[in-house]
Amino acid sequence: MSTNVISVRDVSKRFVIRKEKSLKERLVNFGRSNLHKEDFWALRHVDLEIESGSSVGLVGPNGSGKSTLLKTIGGIVQPTSGSVHLRGRLAALLELGAGFHPDLTGRENVYLNASILGLSRNQTDRYFDEIVDFSGIERFIDTQVKFYSSGMYVRLAFAVAVHVDPDVLLIDEVLAVGDEPFQRKCMEKIRGFQHDGRTIVLVSHSLDQVADLCDRAVVLEHGHVRADGEPREALRALRDDFEATRQEEIERAQARAEAAPVDEEPRVHAPRARITGVTVLDPAGSTVDTIRPGADVTVRVHLEATERLDDWVLGFGIDNPLGQSVFGTNTRLLDIDMPPVDGAAVFEFTLPALELGEGSYFLHGAIAGTNGLEIHRLTEAARLVVVADGRTVGFVNVDLKFAGQVG
Repeated sequence: MSTNVISVRDVSKRFVIRKEKSLKERLVNFGRSNLHKEDFWALRHVDLEIESGSSVGLVGPNGSGKSTLLKTIGGIVQPTSGSVHLRGRLAALLELGAGFHPDLTGRENVYLNASILGLSRNQTDRYFDEIVDFSGIERFIDTQVKFYSSGMYVRLAFAVAVHVDPDVLLIDEVLAVGDEPFQRKCMEKIRGFQHDGRTIVLVSHSLDQVADLCDRAVVLEHGHVRADGEPREALRALRDDFEATRQEEIERAQARAEAAPVDEEPRVHAPRARITGVTVLDPAGSTVDTIRPGADVTVRVHLEATERLDDWVLGFGIDNPLGQSVFGTNTRLLDIDMPPVDGAAVFEFTLPALELGEGSYFLHGAIAGTNGLEIHRLTEAARLVVVADGRTVGFVNVDLKFAGQVG
């Protein structure tokens, strides 16, 4: 039977924000403090039980309380009300340079940080060479850490944290500043921890990373737990929230643009052609925004040419929520010569058996000249959600079969 190693019981955390009063407020309240106080509740009545050996991802929009909750679990921040109970040795990577003294060398900080995490000097002596080797900063180990780059800070802090034999590891987004080889090394170490049955609580803005590493996801919103459970379902709810927020921002931007006065002379020349829309269709010709892996789809690109286009290229792409390209093509790559266009036109690309992995994607369309100069691009022109069975993770869905032991 699994044991709860972290118990968060009805935890709330309030911060008092002090703001400068306006000139009018100062005159009205002459003689009183010039600071205006305001309560901000970063956490509200949070309850969590985290079992030994589990890997839990804390996700949510900026300001949702993720980092505050992790710091509360780590004992860096004390809750305003409620309680946190821990079992076992805890190591935390909560913010850049936490636990490091800038005027001490890397060597001295290894011993300082290890002692904070509960190791004796003799124990640190045994681990020291491994820590330095893992960090990869041997040349700078006797340099004061105030001269370290952010990446060097994280390398050394992570190396110490994972070599103190923790039962619980807390990680707050700090790995994002490391280079790619170091991030891979960290991921391998984290997977080793999982294999050993250690408990990991991770804050990350990378939903794909959470889906890959974690067996549970907790979605926070305005300090409350909005969803808690299997990562696929929790992340789907969060992506829906992100999309709703994005649509609201688009509508506000459109409203501002419509309300803005129109200049008699435009400041920039309008492109001679523009993408006006991108839609995704199912085999029946109906517009869709949700599909399953392997679905047959058609991508329809709408454009408007204000003057005749003769030598031109049409393309589209599929991007992940971070704007990174998952797939893209254009008529030049497909060895297609486009016909002249003047006015409105619609073109289609057929994608049989589109094997995208579960997640949310955005489609963009673009027009360029045959000289390679882009004429117009419409980003996030359409959203496509792929719903799978949860048996694989990543951007590509592969219909695989397990062959069993062969040797």
